Amino acid sequence: MARSFIVEADGGSRGNPGPAASGSVVIDTTTGEILAEIGVFLGVTTNNVAEYRGMVEGIRCALELDPDATVHVRMDSKLVVEQMSGRWKIKHPDMQALAAEARQLIGAKKVTFEWVPRAQNSRADAVANRSMDLGTSFGL
Repeated sequence: MARSFIVEADGGSRGNPGPAASGSVVIDTTTGEILAEIGVFLGVTTNNVAEYRGMVEGIRCALELDPDATVHVRMDSKLVVEQMSGRWKIKHPDMQALAAEARQLIGAKKVTFEWVPRAQNSRADAVANRSMDLGTSFGL
C-alpha cells in the first residue's frame, strides 16, 4: 500500500540575489514522524530559485522513500504554489527550468500543493537557514 507524505519546503537568500539555500522536511502523514530533512546550499542566487529547489528536493526525497506515495507539498511561497498548481504563468527562464524539472520528477504521481503562512513553515525555514549558516548541503 502506498504511503502518504507531507513535504514542507522553503528557501531563502540573504540578499536577493545573495547566499541562498533551500530546506525540505518530509513527514509521514500517518505517524507524523519526520523522515528526512534536506538542506541544499545553492551559493549566490535568488529567493525564488531557493524556494523552487526546496520543493523539488523534498518531492524527490519523498518519492525515493516510496515511488507510489501521495505527496502534499506545503510552502509559504505563493509564487511557487500558484505556478506549480497551474494558476499562474511562469515567465522567468530560471523558474521555467525549475518547474519543468519538478513536473518531470512528478510525472503522473499524486502531488498536491498548498500555500501556508510563514509561521506554519518554520521547520523547513530552519533547515534552509542551517544550510545557509553551514554553507553546505546535507540530508541528500
